[in-house]
Amino acid sequence: MSHRKIQAHRLSVAQATQHPANVFVSVYRHIRRGIASIMTEESKPQPYVPIPRNLFSLFVPEQRKLAQVRNHFGSGFVINSKGYILTNEHVIKNASRIQVKLDHYKKSLTGVPVWADRQKDLAIIKVKTPRPLPALQLGTSRNTQVGEWVLAVGNPFGLEQTVTAGIISGKNRPLKVGGRYYENVIQTDAAINPGNSGGPLVNIFGKVIGMNTLIIYPSQCIGFAIPIEDIRPHIEPYLSG
Repeated sequence: MSHRKIQAHRLSVAQATQHPANVFVSVYRHIRRGIASIMTEESKPQPYVPIPRNLFSLFVPEQRKLAQVRNHFGSGFVINSKGYILTNEHVIKNASRIQVKLDHYKKSLTGVPVWADRQKDLAIIKVKTPRPLPALQLGTSRNTQVGEWVLAVGNPFGLEQTVTAGIISGKNRPLKVGGRYYENVIQTDAAINPGNSGGPLVNIFGKVIGMNTLIIYPSQCIGFAIPIEDIRPHIEPYLSG
């Protein structure tokens, strides 16, 4: 390929990226480093099983309790450059270990729970990093309109940094799930799957307007996010300082 053709190719790629139809490309590039993929380990004790100490104790086996480890996936996003990450409480519930992956770190980081509210389904974990993290900018959902484009980013089924797009399908939906009452949730048709919980729902300006939390299973394209206005008062102490 000639030098001119290479330049033309690069120019066409840049132009395509900046085209209004590809607005989500720039939005994702803007927020990707603040997206967290979360994997938790949950240890559940199993029934007692006989484990002999040696050949001579086969008829009098020792009773030991084994633990079964289950992995669960979730999402989150950075709200403070000092390593504070917001997610859903149900993502880290009963976790014996929390691993966090960020786009610009090759290795997983250990997450430590610092605050949680079961009824609100909110939680904050903290990771230690050698340098400040890029926090996502919190917007507002108060003035959003049904039909507006939105972007959901998360870790569905362990597929890190998965991006889906859709619109706001409804607002102020009341839902009661698992003993929790969610008020005024945002309904969206952006694809949300298990593992997306805790990830951000952002507008075309890259500002967080909600946190992806619920899906109606097994129906498709019906997901719900907690509005950022309902979240902000509870996490205010962790947004600065």
